[in-house]
Amino acid sequence: MGHHHPRQEHCYLYAIGVDPARQGQGVASALLRSRLARCDADAMPAYLESTKSGSVPLYEHFGFEVTGTLNPPKDAPPLTAMWRNPGVPPR
Repeated sequence: MGHHHPRQEHCYLYAIGVDPARQGQGVASALLRSRLARCDADAMPAYLESTKSGSVPLYEHFGFEVTGTLNPPKDAPPLTAMWRNPGVPPR
């Protein structure tokens, strides 16, 4: 997986998760706003890999663009690789 990771300096948003009981209440958006504000303050792009295709529209709302699909070994689900340049406003 490491050879798919971007080489350019960036913030890697490794894991963003919300308890299922709290999903749909804006928790993920609040977490993203917090981290992306830090990325923007540091003029740093952000990168993440989404394990859930249903989460891709949320990330796109925050300015991420799909850069590819990664197929991990074994029975792991495909990952959607996403990139966001600093300062991109939410849609």
